[in-house]
Amino acid sequence: MASNKPIFFFLLLLFLSLKLQSSSSESWIKAAYWISTAPLPVSDTNSALFTHLFASFAFINKTSYQLFINSSDEQSFSNFTSIVKLKNPSITTILSIWVTRSESTTFSLIVNETSRRKSFIESSVKTARLYGFHGLDLYGFEPTNGTSLGTFLDEWRAEVASESRNTGNTRLLLTMSARRLPIVNSVSYPIESAKRNLDWVNIEAYDYYVPTLDRGFPADKLVLGLPYHGYAWILGNSSFDGINLAASGPYLTVDGSLGYAFIKYIILQVGYGVGAVYNSTYVVNYLKIGWNIWINFDDVEAVKAKVSYAKVKGLLGYNAFQLSNDDNWVLSQAAYGIGTTQPKKRQLLVIVLVTVAAMVILIMALIYYLQHKVFKSQGLLGALKMSVYLVRTKISAERKQENGDPNLQAFTFATIKVATNNFSNENKLGEGGYGPVYKGELSNGQEVAVKRLSRSSNQGLEEFKNEVNLTAKLQHVNLVRVLGICTENEEKMLVYEFMLNKSLDFYLYDPLKRHMLDWRKRVSIIEGVTQGLLRLQEYSNYTIIHRDIKASNILLDSEMNPKISDFGMAKFFKKDELEANTNRIVGTYGYVPPEYVKKGIYSTKYDVYSFGVLLLQIISGKRNSSLYGCHENLNLLEYAYELWKQGRGAEFFDASLDDSFSSCKLITCMQLELLCVQENPADRPSMVEVFTILKNKSSVAISVPKQPACRI
Repeated sequence: MASNKPIFFFLLLLFLSLKLQSSSSESWIKAAYWISTAPLPVSDTNSALFTHLFASFAFINKTSYQLFINSSDEQSFSNFTSIVKLKNPSITTILSIWVTRSESTTFSLIVNETSRRKSFIESSVKTARLYGFHGLDLYGFEPTNGTSLGTFLDEWRAEVASESRNTGNTRLLLTMSARRLPIVNSVSYPIESAKRNLDWVNIEAYDYYVPTLDRGFPADKLVLGLPYHGYAWILGNSSFDGINLAASGPYLTVDGSLGYAFIKYIILQVGYGVGAVYNSTYVVNYLKIGWNIWINFDDVEAVKAKVSYAKVKGLLGYNAFQLSNDDNWVLSQAAYGIGTTQPKKRQLLVIVLVTVAAMVILIMALIYYLQHKVFKSQGLLGALKMSVYLVRTKISAERKQENGDPNLQAFTFATIKVATNNFSNENKLGEGGYGPVYKGELSNGQEVAVKRLSRSSNQGLEEFKNEVNLTAKLQHVNLVRVLGICTENEEKMLVYEFMLNKSLDFYLYDPLKRHMLDWRKRVSIIEGVTQGLLRLQEYSNYTIIHRDIKASNILLDSEMNPKISDFGMAKFFKKDELEANTNRIVGTYGYVPPEYVKKGIYSTKYDVYSFGVLLLQIISGKRNSSLYGCHENLNLLEYAYELWKQGRGAEFFDASLDDSFSSCKLITCMQLELLCVQENPADRPSMVEVFTILKNKSSVAISVPKQPACRI
């Protein structure tokens, strides 16, 4: 019994500290918008970082003026509250209603007419209760008649109060978003009605609360918006580097807006290791890429500063827009850390209590740590999964070797160590995000390439399994063949056939080496890559999407035959499935299609897009990371399209190429490439159609391409 006292004492202290923490922060709003069309499943939402989550969006029926939820969102909205409560039982969920842009006119009709208001209000309350939400939110409405909206808010509040009295349910929360910009000076918010009827107002991420306070709205009913996005611009004058520069227009997207996760991805890909700069005066992070590309956004520093500012000014909390733009919850964790800061006295008391409790259980924690040290790098579950997979893979490889199956061999660490001369720098062929690649020579004289995944690599179990499973099973002359694996000493190494002539990018961008690839050889490379992609997409049991087709992943054997390599990011699904989605953005900047970046959607048209960019580089010898044109303001896709449209395609081609003796013409490849990089995936050809065009087996004229997608 006595042995239980330290544990009881610890639990008591922990309870008291948490009680103090809860009591001081329970009124501070930590909210965010979850968007149903974004690539973030409800189940993946880290609801523990929030007090309130907005499920977005419900819409208005333009005939009945009643609220409805799209059929495609039925399941996610029905389960939203129950799912997010699994990680945070105390969380409050709110149904957000889209009343901006195209819906603004409809909502204006509602607020200006009694029967329409009644229809909408009653249906909104019923819908919120039906789907298990705790409140309702109006998103994006900009009223020009404050009196009418004020009447609407009075009636809305009366209805939720009446429903609560009649049913015994807790009253539904009522919120709305608001903005105050110079371009919307005609907007008129009913301040007094909003103060009476709304629980709070969300100040949109790109606006500040001061104008609203100046109009008499109380600070403790305002929630500051945090943008999980930024903007990319083309600078008008690239000779200066600083804030307040003039921009000639947006970059990459129609309005220049980019999600935070994608901005971090761009920095990783083309920032050359240079991080963004934080400006405390303007409370913004920014980065300049190349000569004239400017990106501004809120990183951790800006988010922390804004949340601290909101607390100092006595606001009610913060509200992030929107969750899928976050990068591994970095911004949400930063805001949460500031948002839960305790007053000094309580904070000191909590520290003392927790410190005492920690001392009580220090010995037990130390013993537990030592017992489980073997699992510290990946966690217990991850380590077990990895160990089981590696053992099964090794056993499978050994059995295949015993049975004379050459597809997959199990190499010992000693064998690989000798083959690579103890992983010497002289044997190193290169290095990627996964780790280094070494040239090796086996005891039988066979040359191999060894990919050694580093301990700090982002390439985990799933990527390793992809490499092993896909490359071992998908034997094809245009796919790099994996010979075996080595999993001894907690290593994860893949052994490939050695490609004597390195990768395609080794030749394309070198002013001398590019001459080793005449048009005949380049056509052979184009056809080989096409055949490899056909094998993945059409001629296997599953539809396989490579997701990283680029020049450096096209390896060349002793006869300059191309082989597609690096299947770590590949995805596959059944033949009857046309597409899938993900909230993890991978791939290489410049080769990623827009639908994948914006919505996480990938299909066979992902690789078609990447192939189009690659084909464009093959015929031009130009990098896709540079800007072109007389003003150096066009990316490679835009530059190619402008020249093709003006009938000046020859200016785009590598001057060393001569297609006069080939049935495959450069201008045909250029037109085909432009079709492959169309904004709409449906406008891109399939790889079968690409193959047919290249082989000139169809008399059907090639479609005329439209403006290509912005490069992503």
